[in-house]
Amino acid sequence: MEDSHQAFSDDMSTLPGYTGARISGCWSLRTDGGGSGEDSLDRLLPPVSTSRRKSSTLGKTEPPLLRTGTRTIYIAGRPPWYNEHGAQFKEAFVIGLCGGSASGKTTVANKIIEALDVPWVVLLSMDSFYKVLSPEEQALAANNDYNFDHPGAFDFELLVTTLGKLKQGKSVKIPVYDFTTHGRQKDWKNVYGASVIIFEGILSFADKELLQLMDMKIFVDTDSDIRLVRRLRRDITERGRDIEGVIKQYNKFVKPAFEQYIEPTMRLADIVVPRGGGNMVAIDLIVQHVHSQLEEVSDMALLATAHQSQPLPQTLSVLKSTPQVRGLHTIIRNKDTSRDEFIFYSKRLMRLLIEHALSFLPSKACTIQTPQGQEYKGWRFSGKGITGVSVLRAGETMEPALRAVCKDVRIGKILIQTNLDSGEPELHYLRLPRDISEDHVILMDSTVSTGAAAMMAVRVLLDHDVQEDKIVLVSLLMAELGVHSVAYAFPRVKIITTAVDKSLDDLLHVIPGIGDFGDRYFGTDGSSSWIDEEQQEPHSCSSEV
Repeated sequence: MEDSHQAFSDDMSTLPGYTGARISGCWSLRTDGGGSGEDSLDRLLPPVSTSRRKSSTLGKTEPPLLRTGTRTIYIAGRPPWYNEHGAQFKEAFVIGLCGGSASGKTTVANKIIEALDVPWVVLLSMDSFYKVLSPEEQALAANNDYNFDHPGAFDFELLVTTLGKLKQGKSVKIPVYDFTTHGRQKDWKNVYGASVIIFEGILSFADKELLQLMDMKIFVDTDSDIRLVRRLRRDITERGRDIEGVIKQYNKFVKPAFEQYIEPTMRLADIVVPRGGGNMVAIDLIVQHVHSQLEEVSDMALLATAHQSQPLPQTLSVLKSTPQVRGLHTIIRNKDTSRDEFIFYSKRLMRLLIEHALSFLPSKACTIQTPQGQEYKGWRFSGKGITGVSVLRAGETMEPALRAVCKDVRIGKILIQTNLDSGEPELHYLRLPRDISEDHVILMDSTVSTGAAAMMAVRVLLDHDVQEDKIVLVSLLMAELGVHSVAYAFPRVKIITTAVDKSLDDLLHVIPGIGDFGDRYFGTDGSSSWIDEEQQEPHSCSSEV
């Protein structure tokens, strides 16, 4: 933190009047260069009392989006990119935002995100971490006599654990606090780490362990009269309160809490932003510093080139190239194959591949009785359960083959797409069954070229506590680079495919390859080569398979 503070101070030292005085942009109260939080306030003591009405910290149907003036920001986060060792390139950059109630913290956060131009962020609010109230505290809250602005009202232990995991890029579950019932909703929100995490709350700086997780600490300083006006407007228009009640609550709880617990933490801030979201000078300086700290993601094509000359890993199993398998490849690789035939023969090959993959699941010997009353010594699956997870969209085509051979198998879905500007894989959608950590997982993707999407998918499963040796990556076709990438990063993941091709072209397509499997299967490439079956003679099974 000392280095980051010094870097920011260097940027600002050219501004006139910086030392010890407010400027139009911001005011740094940090003159000692310290940032470890060792001299910060200790955890403050249990509650006094207030009432704050709010439906919940997150509505059930609320999308994980932040709509700014010019674009949409995804705030569900994503796992950061991992290198060839399966480790992060760098921890997430955490910005702590503190300030009094209605000071404009959320507005400042939104302005920073929009100016950063980083599409994947996590917005974490302290409001999600209010403690579950006891019956006695519930009664106080019902009478507006519980102080929600006191540090004892927050679950700091859960908050520190959650922010720490997010900083490491791990998935976490965020409680959804219901201010109507003063309790946590049953369904929590799944969130991933990202390049930048913005953590905001009235008491963001009131805990030493939280401070140590922050790379930049910002205090939003807004005049108390303005904060009171904003609070009046909000509570009267949005929460149905009368003006006398709002003023009484403000004087009894909000103002004393600010003076006693919040305002003293201003001295811990690296940057103080006067006037909140309207202060674009301060926001621009903050953005410049954050940009300087974010590390560029390395080119995916470099990940496993050092290992490409090595033999294929022992964790790889390729379906035996029988005349039937080679004949199926001949049909689906042929650019002149109709879509109908492509789908039909792809499904046949998928069924063979899934059957082969299941032979790598654990089993144990057992003895059963046949209808003739005789014993038969056989084998039985010894795991707890099997879950299939498809990498959308093409991986979804393999689900019917898995369902056909695994009765009542559970299915999850992951959507990962590559950012064309950065070349970085990005997680857009995730739906996994509950308790997936106890299952063996069949991870399905139709083709694997660089291994970028497959590696991120494995990383997602690991973040959900699936054991690495319980993951089986299944793909119709893989490039050698993709095999090496996955095997080197995750040496205990089993890799099952029907064929491994040697190289990639400049567009990272597998060579000789199969084309874009999703486009060919779903008919979305607009190619004139897709001829309806009534317009083209079908391939003969007897001649080619």
